[in-house]
Amino acid sequence: MSAPGLDRRTWHVRVNAVVVAWLVAAVVVAVVHRWVPGAEWLMTHLLLLGAVGSAILIWSAHFADTLLGRPAPGGQRFMVVRLAAHNAGALGVVAGLSAGHETLTTSGGLLVATTALVHGAVIARQRRGALMARFGALSRYYLAAAGALATGAVLGVLLARPGADAATHAGLYGAHVSVMLLGFVGLTVLGTLVVLWPTMLRTKMVESAPLAAGRALWLLLAGVAVAAAGSLAGLALAVPAGIAVYLTGLGVLVRPMVTVARVSPPRSFAPLSAAAAVAWLAGTAAALGVIVATAPAPADVPDRLGALVAPFAVGFAAQVLLGALSYLAPVMLGGGPSVVRAVNREMDRAAGARVVVTNACLVLFVLPLPSLVRVTTSLLGLAALASFLVLLARAGLERRRAARRRDGDLLATNLPLGPPAQPRRLGGVWGAAAVALAVVLGVAGDPAAAGLGTASAAAGVAATGRTTTVEVRVEGMRFVPDVVEVPAGDELVIELTNTGADVHDLVLASGATTGRLGVGERATLEAGVVGADLEGWCSVAGHRQMGMTLDVVVTGSGVPSERATAGDDAAPGDVADADDQATSGDHAASGDHPAGPADGPAAADLLDLMATPGAGFSAHDAALAPAPGATVHEVTLTVSETTVEVAPGVEQERWTFGGTAPGPTLRGSVGDVFDITLVNDGTIGHSIDFHAGALAPDRPMRTIAPGESLTYRFTATRSGIWMYHCSTMPMSMHIANGMFGAVIVDPPGLAPVDREYVLVQSEVYLGSVGGPADATKIGAEQPDLVVFNGYANQYDHEPLAARVGERVRVWVLDAGPSRGSAFHVVGGQFDTVYTEGAYLLGGPGAAGEPTGGAQVLPLVAAQGGFVELTFPEAGTYPFVSHAMVDAERGAHGVFAVAP
Repeated sequence: MSAPGLDRRTWHVRVNAVVVAWLVAAVVVAVVHRWVPGAEWLMTHLLLLGAVGSAILIWSAHFADTLLGRPAPGGQRFMVVRLAAHNAGALGVVAGLSAGHETLTTSGGLLVATTALVHGAVIARQRRGALMARFGALSRYYLAAAGALATGAVLGVLLARPGADAATHAGLYGAHVSVMLLGFVGLTVLGTLVVLWPTMLRTKMVESAPLAAGRALWLLLAGVAVAAAGSLAGLALAVPAGIAVYLTGLGVLVRPMVTVARVSPPRSFAPLSAAAAVAWLAGTAAALGVIVATAPAPADVPDRLGALVAPFAVGFAAQVLLGALSYLAPVMLGGGPSVVRAVNREMDRAAGARVVVTNACLVLFVLPLPSLVRVTTSLLGLAALASFLVLLARAGLERRRAARRRDGDLLATNLPLGPPAQPRRLGGVWGAAAVALAVVLGVAGDPAAAGLGTASAAAGVAATGRTTTVEVRVEGMRFVPDVVEVPAGDELVIELTNTGADVHDLVLASGATTGRLGVGERATLEAGVVGADLEGWCSVAGHRQMGMTLDVVVTGSGVPSERATAGDDAAPGDVADADDQATSGDHAASGDHPAGPADGPAAADLLDLMATPGAGFSAHDAALAPAPGATVHEVTLTVSETTVEVAPGVEQERWTFGGTAPGPTLRGSVGDVFDITLVNDGTIGHSIDFHAGALAPDRPMRTIAPGESLTYRFTATRSGIWMYHCSTMPMSMHIANGMFGAVIVDPPGLAPVDREYVLVQSEVYLGSVGGPADATKIGAEQPDLVVFNGYANQYDHEPLAARVGERVRVWVLDAGPSRGSAFHVVGGQFDTVYTEGAYLLGGPGAAGEPTGGAQVLPLVAAQGGFVELTFPEAGTYPFVSHAMVDAERGAHGVFAVAP
């Protein structure tokens, strides 16, 4: 069956090395995902499109050969060609989307689709003239899966193209998920398990299994088709109907498998992992139908389906892949009976523990638990999955040792698999113990998020033994209800559901907290016995000032007359002062940066604007390059949270686009298209709003959760210097914390000049050292600094250069968030002034020498323009905002004009 020149002993090892490489890449990204933009998408596609897709091509060809009793046209060599083409396409998709390169993404997706069609055609040709034993009909599953892959790849290409409205995007996304996951992966796995399941259990197949599989195929196909068509047509109820049909087919197919398992229960890793995988498939399919049916609007579906990524990718796809490869490892490695037994022993090590750890950690991951608990359990689950790679390497070494020990010919291939190694009886117990330890470590690392280690709220009131449970939800920037009544002495339990559009938490003055909750997540806050009124709030920076507060009001006798505060009963250091909590930043609830006196003095106390920056200081480059020649500008802006210096010796946490505040300046011409990919690599929700584009804000300006991305495409139809900024509430906090930048759209006929600079004015509201902006100061409009390009007085230390007689153009944008600018060059006069899309002075067509001039470019928050001037003689020309208190706060720099 193998083609000439290909060694059957190394064939499976060589081709499956590709699968292992994709798995290693997925594990690496999982470990470093915090620093990888779009990591969740990348991990999913490395696993599903890369590892699982390659494995399906390899093993569907192998099983088709076996089921049909004849080799495929082209043999192994043509299989290598198809595998190479699929991997080239998968790499193109991954690289194209990661780099924002639409052509590369499209080419890769179409190559994947073409390869799938060719693979299906090969199996169809192989079926013609085959003996078609009773198992031969199962090859139809591989034909259907190949068609699903081709369809799903095309849908993915359409999905990756920018510019689709929210409803179209949601329809494409739902259809892509249904076809790729339930169709391509699901059909291949289920068709293979009909034969592989009883083989794994070392028992006979139920006689009715092939017939049941044939009937189930039509139900499974119909379910996928209805669900995908319903998504594309925007018929929300059609999707759960299709899922119901799919689950019916799954039940028909699985029933004979259950019968076999009753006779020979699964005990080794391969069948245990496969059984767990099928359970996750059923669960995620059902959840898919429920999510689509209950979504308030079609545009909400993609975000809500994000909750199914881990259950499907890890629970179903990864587990079934690792289970199948563990069972098939002897086929890959080859050898005689003693080698097979040795390999099986390695692949079956800690079988029960590994299965228990993987599935228990996955269950905990999808539950609304404290973030640190999710981190510790996720790392443990990842280690359990990655152990396959270690065991596979050990199996390769053991094969060599066993081969040297045995007598016989290493070329023997058609050998029966040896009995699996018997797992330890307590393997599952050890796995459960490891998961419990991970939970304990997570709680110990952040006890407040788990409701432990908090100050008593009892205030001396005797406990009644009763429990008051209250449901609270997030609506916009409010807790609903925002007043909770509890009888004195009752134990209070608050069930908080985040139905907002951003990350939120609830912190009580006693120190009890829910921990951070993503959109749609739910947590239980156990406040303990309550004897006095308590204040509560969301500790995400700025949210408390936006009104996210909650009052716990105690009713009944024995209520103290004064409201309990953090210092009433708290142990020293347990609870922060309320004012510090308000400005403690977005990490306060997670334990990363405890609020309060431990943070040290406020950054404002350290201000010395006359100080010289330290060694290594480099001013933000204000020089502006000409607009690029391209008419389509593809840009990726990654949100990150970093601590930087904003004045000499003063550090502040900044939320940035592209790592800087202001973010990168974009430039183009009227008619140009800007294709922006926003990647949220922060810890809370963020968004982006481009004033340079005119379009409905519903989808492109929506808030995206950490790890998510979106595409924002607009056409620049009007010239000017336009602001872009984060529009997530509280918007003032996000802008003040650095989330702004400029888009320059050149006016038609803009004349060349000798030098161009861009200055973005903004305010800085200092909180604690290294912390984010102070929301209270923002609300009171009391900035500590007013700066150009993110740093006070930086161009005093590194002046902007010019020469006598040169024409200099200075673009200025006032990013605010609140104060205006009066841009002025001391000793200079402007002969051209352009603001908000129009020339106020000079410009194309201005006749003769100007007799008038301008001294100030006046701007209010979010306005921008440019001025032009020449310097009459050498010297130092300061530039300022002529609102002089702001110049004294840091809105100051100089031009150094040479002869």
